[in-house]
Amino acid sequence: MQNRKALVIFSGGQDSTTCLLQAIADYGRENVETISFQYGQRHAIELEKAKWIAEDLGVKQTVIDTSVIKQTTNNALIDDSQEITATKETDYPNTFVDGRNMLFLLLAGCYAKQQDICDIIIGVCETDFSGYPDCRDIFIKSMNVSMNLAMDYNFNLITPLMYLTKAQTWEMADKLGYLDYVRKYTHTCYYGVDGGCGKCPSCILRDNGLTDYLSHSN
Repeated sequence: MQNRKALVIFSGGQDSTTCLLQAIADYGRENVETISFQYGQRHAIELEKAKWIAEDLGVKQTVIDTSVIKQTTNNALIDDSQEITATKETDYPNTFVDGRNMLFLLLAGCYAKQQDICDIIIGVCETDFSGYPDCRDIFIKSMNVSMNLAMDYNFNLITPLMYLTKAQTWEMADKLGYLDYVRKYTHTCYYGVDGGCGKCPSCILRDNGLTDYLSHSN
């Protein structure tokens, strides 16, 4: 019988690290791999954290260069001349990278198929999130169907955090025994400040969720 194996799309942030920890607990460390993407993000700390965590947890990491996306779209996450804002001047925040999760899932699928992996885990969420359309459940389900058809393979796109608040994501890390680990070693800040700037939309979501969880868990 084939071992259950999983590929975690991994950024080194709170959400993907929590998904990775859950996958290790569920599948066994030896059956879990990670895949990370260099998409031209404005700071290097994200991939540095991802590399360190993968090594520390003893799981394989594959890094794919997808910086070609900078030739097709422009936004505050890949253009450091833009100020990151929490307000939505258009339909979406200026940190939305068009097509990013679609590209990540496609390339993760190409890699997973070669490794005989069906389960691909991604830490997207449509509860406490910035309003990105490619984090919605309907997109993930449609992408799952498209990938299965395109590659004639039985992919299973798994989203453990889809309907969790940030407080519930902290709770998951705590129940796995890794609350302090996630607090200390993961990176979420859009500005690349180690430990977080506390002001960008991503830091605010993270910090508010932690405060909410800790206030209800004591």
